[in-house]
Amino acid sequence: MAQDFMQKRQTKFAAYTSAYVLVVIAVLAAVNWLGNRHNKSIDTTANKRYSLSEQTEKIVKNLKQDVKISFWDSPEQFRGARDLLDRYDTLSEKLTVEYVDGNKNARLAREKNIKQPGTILVESGSNRQEAKSLSEEEVTGAMVRLLKGTERQVCFIQGSGERDPGDSQKGSGFSQAKSLLERNNYKTETISLLEKREIPAACTITIVAGPRFDYPAPIVKVLEDRVEQGGAVLFMLDPPLQLGAEKISPNAELAALLGKWGVTLNPDLVLDDSRAGQMFGLSEATPLVASYDNHPIVREMTRVATAFPLVRSLEVKSGGGATVQKLFSTLESSFSTRNLASAQIAPSKDDKPGPLAIAAAGTVKKGRFVVVGSSMFVSNSILRFQGNGDLFMNMCNWLSADEDLISIRPKDPDNRPMNLSRAQVLTIRMFSQFVLPLLAIGAGIMVWLKRR
Repeated sequence: MAQDFMQKRQTKFAAYTSAYVLVVIAVLAAVNWLGNRHNKSIDTTANKRYSLSEQTEKIVKNLKQDVKISFWDSPEQFRGARDLLDRYDTLSEKLTVEYVDGNKNARLAREKNIKQPGTILVESGSNRQEAKSLSEEEVTGAMVRLLKGTERQVCFIQGSGERDPGDSQKGSGFSQAKSLLERNNYKTETISLLEKREIPAACTITIVAGPRFDYPAPIVKVLEDRVEQGGAVLFMLDPPLQLGAEKISPNAELAALLGKWGVTLNPDLVLDDSRAGQMFGLSEATPLVASYDNHPIVREMTRVATAFPLVRSLEVKSGGGATVQKLFSTLESSFSTRNLASAQIAPSKDDKPGPLAIAAAGTVKKGRFVVVGSSMFVSNSILRFQGNGDLFMNMCNWLSADEDLISIRPKDPDNRPMNLSRAQVLTIRMFSQFVLPLLAIGAGIMVWLKRR
């Protein structure tokens, strides 16, 4: 009897143990499955260094077709690539990421024309694009090229003192804007309407960037026809300053065209001598914008400021067959002055208080247009300020009917060096070399005396 009892007890114990083991295995398997399917992480870095940008998340989460990213290199290099590419893999079931050993798969590498280690391919069906480097900007850019398929081109008008996209000067140059466009898969070109009065059909977007001299009526007519026949134009028109060598014509013919479409260009200069801009090292002639209207161009521009050097105000009212909407205004602390011939800021009873509209977007017949009261907001000196680059690209994306790309784009990781004064260095050295050792010696002596 005792033996049978012990046998039953052992059998029962073994059954319970097996059941517990199976439950634990099942729980672990479920947790592992959920972890793979719903991988979540929290990025606590100030610049979100380990998070993908809003643009990348928007593109990947809205995929309508299967996309594969493959990284070709030796296995010891896979870990570095996983830090970035695995973040893509968790965003959508439509996207898969593969890590391929190019040496073991030499034949397949030849078929795909893999020429060097570290190659990143983005593929969908028979189409593919190659990312130029292991960075979010390049990988997402390759994905955009793959999904869009069509080539988009931005044409800068030249010939009347406009900003030059080939100018790399730190201040007024536009070379960084040109590079930003090309990194976002636009081709760029300069055209002159003085030589040939037509905008090439290949120009997806035409940019009028701060002309210093008046456009004659025939050129204004070319721009009018371009928009009304389905084209897209970005007008960046500076205030008509008359300061020494900085003399800008009022461009009456062009202003009249925009007025016909519901955008009145005021002959003024917007200033803000509050401390808002001073916190960023900006002058009173560079007003800030911190809130935006509900237009697709700016709808997602939250939590970022933009800055506009030498900007004029606008009046916005739909009419003349056009539908136009204000994009944003300056801060309440801003004001406008019509004294454009003096470098001194002298408040006047004729000054107009803020907030003041400085940008608008509209549609007329088949086309689209955007008007900004400054061309300097995308110059080399200010393009990298907070949201300026995103705003410029959002305008271009809207003009080229690529609203799905409007968002906050990948940023280069911030370099955050610790700058210490000589006094701070000496304090740290004294504390580490003398204070801490003396505290440790003192604590040891106290323990020794206590134990005597």
